[in-house]
Amino acid sequence: MGSARLPLRLADRTIKRALSGLCALSFLLFGQRAFAAPTAVISVPNEENKIALTFDDGPHPYYTEQILDILDEYGIKATFFVVGENVQLYPELVKREIEAGHEVGNHTYSHPHMRNLSEKALSEELQKTEQVLEELCDYRPRLFRPPEGFCCNAVQNCAKTMSYQLLLWDIDTTDWAHNPADNIVKLVLGNAKSGDIILCHDYVTKPSPTPEALRRFIPKLKAKGFEFVTISELMESEAL
Repeated sequence: MGSARLPLRLADRTIKRALSGLCALSFLLFGQRAFAAPTAVISVPNEENKIALTFDDGPHPYYTEQILDILDEYGIKATFFVVGENVQLYPELVKREIEAGHEVGNHTYSHPHMRNLSEKALSEELQKTEQVLEELCDYRPRLFRPPEGFCCNAVQNCAKTMSYQLLLWDIDTTDWAHNPADNIVKLVLGNAKSGDIILCHDYVTKPSPTPEALRRFIPKLKAKGFEFVTISELMESEAL
């Protein structure tokens, strides 16, 4: 990766990922919807075997391009929740996402620690990312995934005021914790069902297991009859 600037600090991200892991553990212990905000989507049950791949924290100068190549190879669409700081550094990667038909969502400007953020500060984070995407990519996101999956009342109010749909997930690959590709493949194949939203990351601070895992579980899920779509397409397919 050479001297490419990686703006999110490793120490901060480690803390955030640990909190995200606790959130995921809560889903497992108490049910997937136990801690989900009423306005946040974590899955979209449908009768068409449609599922959604999502990627957080990018774009990354190396892994995002790899992931886009893999998605192109298999002819599938995904949703990328981007960080505004990283969009400013690598706008061409976000332009490529949009031109390829992928969906782009807002993941704040600086990936802050959500528990310490006021509603006003969150609004500013979202607005800054909107401005960057509009200026550099002529794109206005409609989806918002809060860092850490944190959905307090302030987050919900801010999303509603700014006309965002809140998005979480129901399958966490834990690629952010450098879960080996073998484990990710087993996790996804062992749990995938129609309507799932799968959480991956195209920005990982150490060698990422994500590209290898994608190459292995995507064709197997397609062989089982699953269709990969964007979040908006998935929401349109919701079973009545």
